[in-house]
Amino acid sequence: MDPRDDELSTRLSGLVDVDVVQAELPEGRALNPTTVEYDEEHLQRLRLIRSLIQLGGLSVARTREVLEAVDRPLDAFETLGVVHHALPVPSANTADTNAKDGEDDDGPEGAADEAVPGGAAARVEALIENMGRQISDASPHRPALAESLAALSRLGTDYTADDLIPYARLATSTADLDFAVFDGIEDRIALAERAVVLIVLFERVVRLLRRLAQEDANHRRHHRRACGRGEHPAE
Repeated sequence: MDPRDDELSTRLSGLVDVDVVQAELPEGRALNPTTVEYDEEHLQRLRLIRSLIQLGGLSVARTREVLEAVDRPLDAFETLGVVHHALPVPSANTADTNAKDGEDDDGPEGAADEAVPGGAAARVEALIENMGRQISDASPHRPALAESLAALSRLGTDYTADDLIPYARLATSTADLDFAVFDGIEDRIALAERAVVLIVLFERVVRLLRRLAQEDANHRRHHRRACGRGEHPAE
């Protein structure tokens, strides 16, 4: 037996679990009644299934829907759109983007299912127009952003469309960096997997980079030296 087959079998066994078995995974090639051969295509699909379920928080049913969509002859734009709209949407109603689909929310449409004041929705539309953004009318991110702005307003903190423009410009720069990662990936399954990893896991990295920058800004603006390990802030 080719050593590469042993390695592939080991990698597959580490990925297979109950959720993966329930999802639509193509059967391997039967060599005999007790032996099934898998190839790199199976491993790639397993990684995508695992990413959607374990990282993206999707249910098995919604994972099947994404796989069925990705299996269609989609181009890169359509593949990324399917994944982007399938993943849970962060909002004022979800504590984390990794909330299990069907448990803490109702999917993309449920991320901002409470009534959103018209003012917040209008600010989102004004921002999109002012930035010249191309956003689908069906985008789940529109109502999610409106709900988050409404939640801030309820706490007495209002951000106008103009206030949000500098943040939106920074987000555009980040999105351009994100999509540079996708350049050269032609396989739809590989593209979908990379998108899940980037949207779910790397988003946490970006948030933490912002926290580090805020910590640095606090020190710089107040002319304080950062404490070394084992040190404590000066009284």
